[in-house]
Amino acid sequence: MRPTIRLAAAACVLALSILAGTAHAQPRGPATFPAQQRPPGDPALIERGRVLYETSCRFCHGADLRGGDGGPNLLRSRLVFNDQQGELIGPVVLGGSQTAGVGTMPAIPMPDADVRAVAEYLHSVQATMRGQGNPPPGGEVELNVLVGDAAAGRAYFDSTCSSCHAPADMSGIASRAPGPKDLQNYWLRGSMGGRGGGSQTPETVTVTMASGQQHQGELIRYDDFIVVLKQADGLRRSFRRNGAEPKVEIRDPAEAHLRLLPNYTDKNIHDVTAYLVTLK
Repeated sequence: MRPTIRLAAAACVLALSILAGTAHAQPRGPATFPAQQRPPGDPALIERGRVLYETSCRFCHGADLRGGDGGPNLLRSRLVFNDQQGELIGPVVLGGSQTAGVGTMPAIPMPDADVRAVAEYLHSVQATMRGQGNPPPGGEVELNVLVGDAAAGRAYFDSTCSSCHAPADMSGIASRAPGPKDLQNYWLRGSMGGRGGGSQTPETVTVTMASGQQHQGELIRYDDFIVVLKQADGLRRSFRRNGAEPKVEIRDPAEAHLRLLPNYTDKNIHDVTAYLVTLK
């Protein structure tokens, strides 16, 4: 055997011996996975976070945190795994975010104490989940959302929503939703279907040329270089963009609903749902 090979072999044997001795002589170190380093949360704080999640986050991220219409899976979120006490979750909640392929999360004004409570709830669910991002064990849970006061819901609707929605617009709305939970999700986000599908009202766009001529229609594509729309007659038109020319104005029918999200209380949501479910 050549000298260099003998030395290399001896070095490998020595290294393996040291590693084997270390494995027997020293106990295993502390867990390094972030979720294993967090102490169990306070049950009262977790319950408070659960209520906040149900009212502010559930319709996008799902009842079991696995994602839904417009919201990513939080059970597999690296940010949630690495967060300790809301320091990573807070900036996303308070500032909103843009998730590629999913959509835009609006900013939700929330006190730091509430952010901490939501974070503790998310951690508590992650701590009970099984491998491969499965939901926590147990049977399917159906949330009963019909716990509000329909009369109070009508009064809130008349004072907050009637400026955009006439009574005729709401006729039969309960019959168009599969159930009360879907109806509640619908009016909160302003669309009956998920992002990019279902019966969601599409975004519209107005393109104003330098000459003042306007073109309007359903928005198909919009980026730094081109805007594409579909006219009422079904014909598609595309316009090359050069900075601020032509002028492009986009209207998202759900924008007003998203702006109102931080203003709703749990009672507001339940009351309005109880009222809308009567409009069959």
